[in-house]
Amino acid sequence: MSNLVVVGVDGSDMSLTAVAAAATAAARRGARLRVVHVEVPIKPRYVVPDPASATLVQEAAVHALGVEPELVVTKAVVTGDVVHVLEAESRAADLIVVGSRGMGGITGLLLGSTPVSLAARSHCPVMTVREEHGTSADGEPVVLGIDGSPDSEEAVDVAFAEAARRRTGLVAVHAWQPDKAPPGTTPESEARALARALAGRADTHPDVTVRRDLVEGKAHEVLIEASRTAQLLVVGARGRSGIAGLLLGSVSQAAMTYAHCPVVTVRRAA
Repeated sequence: MSNLVVVGVDGSDMSLTAVAAAATAAARRGARLRVVHVEVPIKPRYVVPDPASATLVQEAAVHALGVEPELVVTKAVVTGDVVHVLEAESRAADLIVVGSRGMGGITGLLLGSTPVSLAARSHCPVMTVREEHGTSADGEPVVLGIDGSPDSEEAVDVAFAEAARRRTGLVAVHAWQPDKAPPGTTPESEARALARALAGRADTHPDVTVRRDLVEGKAHEVLIEASRTAQLLVVGARGRSGIAGLLLGSVSQAAMTYAHCPVVTVRRAA
């Protein structure tokens, strides 16, 4: 672990929500926070870099320190493609945090396509937040979506670690649709698969109380509903039903867009 959390900022209210979430995440880890603003080159460009960018990252750093005064915060303005820059930042980070959308008219804005593309390429977990998420109550659990895919397996470890840091319980949710399941699939077989996915993790995090929920329904709908009473939702970047060539699974995209709490998307290590 590098003990580094990176947050991408664009000057929008939503990115300040991301800064607050990143500051809290860094404090929980005992990590440093790096505030990054990406300037997308515009031609012709008369001033490089834009002086307003230095003000933007300074304001974001001040906001972070207002949330967690003891944090070590560094700042950077980088020129380039937003996704490529943040992907590069993710190589040295334990977590990267972005707003799910940005504010129009700002260079380097974090629009919906940016978090999706970043989550599909990042070398560390990606947390996405929306302005309306705000700060969740500490007593709420971490919810983990499990579907048996390799990315889902990676997400299990991340979810247990998040629950341990937050000193809260973990709700492991597996959604299934009887009419679309392979022949011979039963509630009992699905429950066993859910138990296998969690096997051994309780030994690593004995203080985390785990509840297993097997729910009939579409995965994205089940997880979005579960997020109503969660402080964090953790999902794999790609599900077991992923379409070849699809950058990010449809369930994780839906979670990032519609969940009622921040979402951590976990991509399997290459």
